[in-house]
Amino acid sequence: MTVKKKQEIELDVTGIAFGGRGIAKIDGYTVFVDQSVPGDRVLARIVKKKKSYAEARTLQIIEPSADRIEPPCRYAGWCGGCKWQFLQYGRQLEYKRRHVREAVEHIGQISGVPVHPVLPADKIFGYRNKMEFSCSDRRWLLPEELGRTDIPKDFALGLHVPGTFDKILDIDACLLQPEKGNRILNDVRDRIRASGLAPYGLRTHEGFWRFVMLRHSVAEDRWLVNLVTAAEDRGALAAVAGYLMEAHDDIAGVVNNVTAKKAAVAAGEYEVPVSGRAFVQEQLGEFVFEVSANSFFQTNTAQAEKLYDTVRRYAQLSGSESVVDLYTGTGTIPIWLSADAGRITGLEIVESAVADAGKNCEKNQITNCRFVAGDIRQSISQIEHRPDVMIIDPPRAGMHKDVVKSVLDMAPEKMVYVSCNPATLARDLSLMAETYHVAEIQPVDMFPHTFHIEAVARLVRK
Repeated sequence: MTVKKKQEIELDVTGIAFGGRGIAKIDGYTVFVDQSVPGDRVLARIVKKKKSYAEARTLQIIEPSADRIEPPCRYAGWCGGCKWQFLQYGRQLEYKRRHVREAVEHIGQISGVPVHPVLPADKIFGYRNKMEFSCSDRRWLLPEELGRTDIPKDFALGLHVPGTFDKILDIDACLLQPEKGNRILNDVRDRIRASGLAPYGLRTHEGFWRFVMLRHSVAEDRWLVNLVTAAEDRGALAAVAGYLMEAHDDIAGVVNNVTAKKAAVAAGEYEVPVSGRAFVQEQLGEFVFEVSANSFFQTNTAQAEKLYDTVRRYAQLSGSESVVDLYTGTGTIPIWLSADAGRITGLEIVESAVADAGKNCEKNQITNCRFVAGDIRQSISQIEHRPDVMIIDPPRAGMHKDVVKSVLDMAPEKMVYVSCNPATLARDLSLMAETYHVAEIQPVDMFPHTFHIEAVARLVRK
């Protein structure tokens, strides 16, 4: 059967791909079907046609999979935040484990590695401690909103339609953040609209209001509001902050990040304190961390403890070892391991993160950790001793090949690799497979209702 673009076709979904799309076959030809899961029979429209595969979007569920549930969020299926709200949580975990195992076997070409059942999240809603919402001068309407004259179309504060940069859904409640965050978000929306200043145009690059970032401390149960704007206007920011601080006694502070750059990144070229504190205080285990607007911190606090406990268990420290932590961020892993090691050195390219790591050590009275700022390809050469254990927690892109070479040259006895991307985890493990045995992998679910999965691998030098 010939498949054509824009064709509408009935498909039986038999598998699921990393990225959350269902897989259907037509005479051996693969079609990736958005918003579908194995067991579905769907009517879908082909939206992209390639030689070896096609992509389709579900138009109608003809026969639903037994794994389907009714998503509680009205934006599910349209918002890019939750791909799997319609999928039973237990099945989400099974597919995530499968993605890790298949990546290691097919991309990494490594067989026989035990991939343990995923450590599940205790909370599958209200778990995110940080949310970023985009402002826009063009609101993308849901199907049920089309044709309504009472909905203003020149303003939106919310989340992106997947695969787009300029289509913003106006979100009044995101179920992934605590409910109080939604009340704050709606008050911010009202104040922004009353300010008389225009939202930022994602195509025109004109306008004032750009992003609203909300951070929540689980330990304090307090909030930090970061209003990202294209320019300074202290009067406008003070008016919004004054209202918020008066209306919500659990807001610790309001800050203003200012950026004139066109890139759609919710961080400023500089930050202006507006009201209250410029941080919230969070706790992982016995350790306390100051988290500012632009600090890196795991977005699921409860699951972060499970993740770092897995790192500790895989590192198998006795109290005297020398540890090197690559991509250390704000030092959370070295601090978590500090009582179990002799000395820990963390390497990180972001200088502000290194400064935060030092502050976090001082706050927790930790003296056996030091941090080096700079590109890891160069800074790793400053490690003059061979570490007993190396921790690697890279960004989604994984390790640069030069870093892999340096790691192999240093030849630590044990390594623990923490990954948020099964594909680059598998690639990097394959680059080290001649020298290191992959003993086991523990996935940890940090992001329920998405296809994303963290995985911790334990490596032992052959």
